[in-house]
Parts: sequence; C-alpha cells; structure tokens
Amino acid sequence: MYSESDLEAAVAAGALTAEQAARLRDFVAGTRQTPAVDEENFRLLTGFNDIFVAIAAVILLVAVGWIGHSVPPHVDYDGPTPFMGLFVAATAWGLAEFFTRQRRMALPSIILLLAFVGGVVATVGFGLIAGIGEDAFNNNPTGGTLVMAASAAAGAIGAWLHWRRFRVPITIAAATATVAGLIVALIAAAIAGGTEMISAAEQERMTNVLLVTTLVLGIATFLFAMWWDGSDRTRETRRSDVAFWLHLLAAPMIAHPIFALLGLTEGHVSGGGAVIVVALYILFGLVALAVDRRALLVSALAYVLYALDSLFRDYGAVELSVAFTALIIGSALLLLSAFWHNARRAVVRPLPDGLKGRLPVLDRAPAAMAAAAA
Repeated sequence: MYSESDLEAAVAAGALTAEQAARLRDFVAGTRQTPAVDEENFRLLTGFNDIFVAIAAVILLVAVGWIGHSVPPHVDYDGPTPFMGLFVAATAWGLAEFFTRQRRMALPSIILLLAFVGGVVATVGFGLIAGIGEDAFNNNPTGGTLVMAASAAAGAIGAWLHWRRFRVPITIAAATATVAGLIVALIAAAIAGGTEMISAAEQERMTNVLLVTTLVLGIATFLFAMWWDGSDRTRETRRSDVAFWLHLLAAPMIAHPIFALLGLTEGHVSGGGAVIVVALYILFGLVALAVDRRALLVSALAYVLYALDSLFRDYGAVELSVAFTALIIGSALLLLSAFWHNARRAVVRPLPDGLKGRLPVLDRAPAAMAAAAA
C-alpha cells in the first residue's frame, strides 16, 4: 500500500517520473471509480510489521516511563516525577531515528511522535510541580494553569523540533494542539485571578469563556488546515497528509463547543434543540463536502445521534428510538459516501471562482493538465 508521500519521494529520487506517478494515480482512481483526490488517503500501516513494532515500542516506552517514575527529584517528593517524561521523550526520539527517519514506518512514527511530545510536556509539568510543591500546585488555580501553560509551550517547541528532524505529518497537528492548550491555560489563569475558591457562577462563566475560546481556536485550526490543503489541491504531497491531521484536530474543537453551548452535553435536548442540532449537522456536511474532508461529520456524529434519539423519544417512539436514529443516520452517511463526488460537484460548482480556487480540485486530470501547461 503506497501513500502520496511515497510517490512524492519516488519522484524526487528519480525512481518514477512525474508523468508516471500521475498515470499511476489516475489508474488507481479509475479502478476505484472515484477521483483519487476524494479518497483522503493517508498512510497508517505499511504492513503487519507496523503493528508489531508499535506494540513493542509501547511496551518499551511504558517500561522506561515506569523506571523514570521510580527516580524522585528529591527525597521528600513522592508525586509524578519529571524523569518519567524525560526517559519517555529521550527513548521516543532515539527510536524515531531508526523507525521513522530510516524505516519510514507509519504507525510507529505516529506513536513515537505522540510519546515524545507527551514526554516533553510531562517533563516540564512534573518538574515545575516538584519545584513549587504539590500543595502549592493543588491550592493555587492560577499556579496550576500556569504550569499547564508552560508544559504546553514546551510541547509546542518539542513538536517543532521533531518536525524539523523527522517530518511526520501528524507533528503539525500536535504542535497546534499544544499551542491551543497554551492559550486556553493562559485564559483560564487570567480568569481565575489567583483565587483559591471559585463560585458556581464564576465557574459557569469560565466554562463558557473557555468553550468560546476553544471554538475560535478550532476555527483557526480549520483555516490553518485549509492553508495546507490549498497548497496541494490535487493531494499529491505530504502537505495533504498534514492537512488531514489538522482537520482531524479542528473538527472536535469546533463541534464540541457549539453543542456544549447549546446545552446538549447536560443530558437533555428539547425538540427545538434537536432540530437545531440536525440543521448544524447538515451545515457541517456541506462544509465537509466543499473542503473534501469527512472529519467534521465524524466529530459531530455522537451529538446528532443523541439529538435524534431524544426527538424520537419525545414523539413516543421510546422502544425503537435508537433503531430509528441508527437507520436514518447510517443510511444517510452510506448514501453520502456512495455519491460523495457527485454531491461535491453540486456543492462546489455554484461557489465563487476565488473560493473554488482554494478548495481541492473536483477532477485531478484537468488540474494536472493545467499544471503541465503552466
């Protein structure tokens, strides 16, 4: 199973010409009866050896983290130790030098990247907690959020260094997530204002502010993903893989705050609220078709299932509410998948030319011919 990054590397190495790579993409698209650009290809496995190495790497990382946990920074400290994260980060980087940089294994590379960034975050976070003391951390909301902010900043720097070295597509999404975490932590610290006790009203206000902040950050992440997508509209390079992970990050950051602010996470939804949720899901579907990414539909799926189930219950179909909900959503998503390209045409063609020029192409062949002519 090849990926677009593999074809890109083969062309760069001279193993294939650009024309041969384009013909291969068109042939595969023809056998699948769908344009390759609509497939959202990304490589997770190159073979069962990826799973084998991933399992072994996880076992090793757990072992070194356990060993690091047994090394306290000072005698009177018995909490999580920074050495746990330090040992994991160092081991993950060392393993990536072989399995990522030389072997280019997909699943192990993702696991090692996440382990490295997580290890850096844990090293700084637990190091600061050990330095200021657990009691001071637990009793000072501002201090706790500032520790989280410092950890997120360190994680972002670590992800940037990892990207410079290994170029794993998910790295940009990991760095973006840590930057978003840094911003949320700083805003939470500013709202807390150093007070140890927060009233219920202040807690609700903080929650709403953080939800709005997360929504804004999610939209910014989505636009960042579209910037990467716009630089590879035919999805033939690693930039498309980077955009895929960014879209996967942006989707829950957009969907969850919206539905939480509507009160859907509180355990009940009215009939009017269910209609709003379904309308939003349809809007998400139109956006997903326009940008040719399915992440928004997947992220909001649980909310629309819950809303429809509540709607059927309100109208008396208690026993079959789950069945009716699954029937409607399952059928709709399967039909959308089967006619995805036709639906994309219907959504994209009426859009202004300036906007269409920033979206993934509808047909790879005309785009390739235009690029060749240029």
